[in-house]
Amino acid sequence: MTEEEIRRAVAADVAAVKSVTDAAYRHYIARIGVVPQPMERDHAASVAAGRVFVTGEPVNGLVVVEARADHLYLDNIAVHPDAQGTGVGGRLLRFVDAHARALGLSEVRLHTNAMMWENQKIYPKYGYEVLERRVDGPYDRVHYRKRLD
Repeated sequence: MTEEEIRRAVAADVAAVKSVTDAAYRHYIARIGVVPQPMERDHAASVAAGRVFVTGEPVNGLVVVEARADHLYLDNIAVHPDAQGTGVGGRLLRFVDAHARALGLSEVRLHTNAMMWENQKIYPKYGYEVLERRVDGPYDRVHYRKRLD
């Protein structure tokens, strides 16, 4: 696999998925006061369900998606800190758009913690608009959507 390819994760990738997710989110624990949900996910179950796509050799980025009736839900996007700023995240977001289109879906939705302000600067650059801000338990979240052409 070349650095640019994005492929569906397999069981052998579970440790890398956990490692990249933890590395990408670890610094947010102190800021938001709780462990970010992506760090607590059952990565093996997500991989087994075919919801995880990875890139890099070794893996340095990933997305976790779920097809819903009227949209593709982007549950997680994680880029290892060593690969941030190199275009990995943008490639993954473009992949998500293409994947949604391939599934016949015309919208992508996601949410981010309101304290992850870096993300609130990134998503609008890729065509996402804010739907709402809502508190879900200990998480203050900003919900986004992107309508695909």
